[in-house]
Amino acid sequence: MTDALRWTARDMPDLSGRTAIVTGANSGIGFHTARELAHHGAAVTLAVRSEAKGDQARALILAETPAATVEVEVLDLADLSSVRAFAARWSLAHADGLDLLINNAGVMAIPRTLTADGLEMQLGTNHLGHFALTGLLLPALVAQPRSRVVTVSSGAHRMGRMNFDDLMGEHSYSPWRTYGQSKLANLLFTAELQRRLDANGIPVHAMAAHPGFAATNLQSVGPRMSGRSWLEKPTDLATRVLGQPAEMGALPTLFAATAPGIPGNSYIGPDGFMEQRGHPRLVDRAKAARNAADARRLWDMSETITGVRYPLDIT
Repeated sequence: MTDALRWTARDMPDLSGRTAIVTGANSGIGFHTARELAHHGAAVTLAVRSEAKGDQARALILAETPAATVEVEVLDLADLSSVRAFAARWSLAHADGLDLLINNAGVMAIPRTLTADGLEMQLGTNHLGHFALTGLLLPALVAQPRSRVVTVSSGAHRMGRMNFDDLMGEHSYSPWRTYGQSKLANLLFTAELQRRLDANGIPVHAMAAHPGFAATNLQSVGPRMSGRSWLEKPTDLATRVLGQPAEMGALPTLFAATAPGIPGNSYIGPDGFMEQRGHPRLVDRAKAARNAADARRLWDMSETITGVRYPLDIT
């Protein structure tokens, strides 16, 4: 296995001829992930809700790496019709398949809000949207050898519990508890996806990563949506002071996506104190994230809710 000690983006292999999709790629960790993938030769699709913001991100990447291949496609993970339309468009335009799917986009600790399909927004965006996207793109992933799916979780998964009797928070809702549930779902999904891929003899690797405490705009969305705009500036200041740069926060994702010799279902995070900052390495996950029965139950519920059924049916 590759030694992750002090690993940086400079250690990434040449990705020429490989294709990648990064969700939420217009800012923060997603932007820096897409930027490095493009810089190392991958043809990258920025899958974003706002085409204008995606175009701005593309321009920044091309200013640094003029020869890069970067395209922008609209994807709203909180709308399953958008997920289906994106997957269909992308697959039609890229008949050779997909090497890297980076499930990065997410929302954090927001007031209870519903997706276009009436689903709780945090679970709907962070897990169910990516579950559907991965399933719809699975044929493209299978078409390429050594392809990987990297789903970005969080250390907050440790405070999450799968409330299967109230999955959408209709009876009880806490922004942070629900966020933890969605990030726990990311890890259960990764484990179950890898189990099913292995059982079907499909050489696709499912990975998970978390950025630690990274300075992005994710932290300020919750206060703004809850009407506590006075908290935005203090939150942004604390994030800039205490968080590591977004470039560092992207390293676990990039390591999971490109470092050779990593087994499927690996979980990558920072190597510093309490996994809050530092260079990428293999990290442990909470006991709840290793619950195989919950992983299977979540999978079955996710297929039912999204209507996306993977050709990986096993018991």
